[in-house]
Amino acid sequence: MPWTETTRPHYARRGARYASDLTDEEWALIAPLMPSPNRLGRPRKTDLREVVNALLYMASSGGAWRLLPKDFPPFSTVQKYFWRWRDDGVLRTISNELAMAAREREGRQPSPSAGVIDSQSVKTTESGGIRGFDAGKKINGRKRHIVVDTLGLMVGLVIHAADIQDRDGATLILKSILKRWPWLRHIFADGGYAGPKLKGALRKIGKFTLQIVKRTDKAKGFEVLPRRWVVERTFAWLGRCRRLAKDFERTIASAEAWVFIAHIRLLTRRLARS
Repeated sequence: MPWTETTRPHYARRGARYASDLTDEEWALIAPLMPSPNRLGRPRKTDLREVVNALLYMASSGGAWRLLPKDFPPFSTVQKYFWRWRDDGVLRTISNELAMAAREREGRQPSPSAGVIDSQSVKTTESGGIRGFDAGKKINGRKRHIVVDTLGLMVGLVIHAADIQDRDGATLILKSILKRWPWLRHIFADGGYAGPKLKGALRKIGKFTLQIVKRTDKAKGFEVLPRRWVVERTFAWLGRCRRLAKDFERTIASAEAWVFIAHIRLLTRRLARS
């Protein structure tokens, strides 16, 4: 969307402490999805809105834990909530719930029936953990495999070593979304997913139909391909968070959690703006 006198106020955050902070409208979308405090133990004293703001600040700026500004809760507290929400699936649940709300806002059914699949290879750092070498992209790191609906909203995510081919990674991510999105059965993909191997694997996990979108032989230069541009645009949206410029995490679970945080940032701004 280009900058105009109409669109610019929607993005203005002059009153916020940081540009990544949640507005009242955005927090109202997330607050009902936050875990309730435990009945046992000491009462909760940490403001969960400040914890979410700290995570969004780190995702947007790409900063490290120990570089978190002092006007947020202590980095150890934020880190503790990040690990808890990661392990309990809270971040994934919030991302899915906001995606359904965004679909309903656009007049769609909450559960999509068609999606687009693609992967993105990113470099890892000296943090360690699972990694591999993508011979096609010449990248030593991991692959972010995502499935998006036709609006570009992420409905599936699996991160694995970059040396796993797209055809093999597709079975992992499509298997992971079977129960969460029961109506999603038609998948658009590029030529990297073609071949009988993937089709045979899909027959064992569900009734998926795979449609390969290829470039025509007559095409010269850049060409916008139907459906495939949707998932590429989603990667560009997520890439606005500098934390995703590389995979800095030692564990796959933490790497996936930061992608969900970037997606939550995208959805809260979209829903609050509309």
